[in-house]
Amino acid sequence: PSSDCVLAEQLCLSDSTCNATYRTLENCALAKTRLLSLDHDSRVRCLNAELDLGNSSLLHCRCHRRMKRQEHCLRVFWTVHSSMADGYFNLETSPYENPANEEHWKTDYNKLAALVSGKNCSQLAGDATNPCLRATHVCNLSKKCFRLRTDYASICTKGAGSEDVCDRRKCHRGLRNFFEKVPEDFTKRILFCPCQDEFCGERRRKTIVPDCSFQYNTKPNCLWLLDSCLEDRICKSRLADFQQNCQPVDMSPDGCSLHNHAACLQAYMGMIGTPMTPNYVSNSSVEVSLWCTCENSGNQKEKCDQILGMFESNKCL
Repeated sequence: PSSDCVLAEQLCLSDSTCNATYRTLENCALAKTRLLSLDHDSRVRCLNAELDLGNSSLLHCRCHRRMKRQEHCLRVFWTVHSSMADGYFNLETSPYENPANEEHWKTDYNKLAALVSGKNCSQLAGDATNPCLRATHVCNLSKKCFRLRTDYASICTKGAGSEDVCDRRKCHRGLRNFFEKVPEDFTKRILFCPCQDEFCGERRRKTIVPDCSFQYNTKPNCLWLLDSCLEDRICKSRLADFQQNCQPVDMSPDGCSLHNHAACLQAYMGMIGTPMTPNYVSNSSVEVSLWCTCENSGNQKEKCDQILGMFESNKCL
């Protein structure tokens, strides 16, 4: 049975045979992290070590976004599956397990939304015509939603727009905290609120404070963005999750391989707060993109276009 990878690692290390195999895999993963080229014998040794795990719980373990030791868990997962991380289109196995049923959170949202509806309309000017504003008012009634939204907003707006001096790393961490710790019924309604006018669309586009979290002074090449992501365990894991849950398939009626749009939207939200943070491209459409370009990609132009296309022309989204 699958278990969380932190527990699976503890069980493995208590067994001498599994322990030795795991240590071999750690060395293999370390060599990859340092971009050291392995000789033929070393590659065979690494592959055999992965096969030697057999039906070990390590081979089937998973992580979840809201766990306390998430980064440790992801390190274990990628240690065991390091041979699968050779390139972007090989990240097909997500380290995240399917989320548990979160229906009980909807009750909290609906109760607070009813409170917002009962307030004096003059207090909430524009609330009826601006679903993004309404979702924000509901968030403000939840202590956790209000606190974590205020946290990332204050970090991400500090220095934003003044010669790129905002602390992007802290901003990203604050965004991840918000999307991981606040119930999804709140975060989805804030990020995916339906808009009929540009004022609403602008508010939606600015949900993640794009001046700091999304935009650089100049657009980097998408391949550079990908490299930055693959060097970061959380980003690499979210990208694998996004690939698995938002995989477009032309032959499918809805253009999506898993036919699970809720999982795809959750995977999309998981990308926010990583080096490959996506966002809406304008205040008048629901098109999303990465902040990068494929100009000057040389003979890797096709690969670059595929990376950008995963967001810009993804039917699942």
